Amino acid sequence: MILRRRVGGRDAGALILSYLIVVPVFMLAVMVIVQSALWYLAREAALAAARQGVDAARVPGAAAGAGPAAALAFVRDSASGYLQVPTASMSGTQDAGGGATATIQITVTGHIPTFVPGLVINISQAVQAPAEKFVAP
Repeated sequence: MILRRRVGGRDAGALILSYLIVVPVFMLAVMVIVQSALWYLAREAALAAARQGVDAARVPGAAAGAGPAAALAFVRDSASGYLQVPTASMSGTQDAGGGATATIQITVTGHIPTFVPGLVINISQAVQAPAEKFVAP
């Protein structure tokens, strides 16, 4: 009986084994890149919403809830896919001379959409600006 040696028989399955190692690492890298892009977009959306809120709140004669309302309207209109469950809050500091508000701060918070079920990534951005004051000449 003649025994034939199979050529390349010792590395059978090596390609599949290398795919079992490389493909999950590659897919994880792609998921990390996409998740970081979603984080960046949500952060920028929250910052833009906070800016809109500060601009609306610092105008003389603005309504009490104009800032947070403008911030949430911006999120609903422009960033609803990037920033989930948004909330906006307003705070201010009083000037030393009287009861007028010297600075206004709007903080926008929310969640980022994630790939991992149950993982919640919160984001918060705050913008602070001086309140506008009309001074007669």
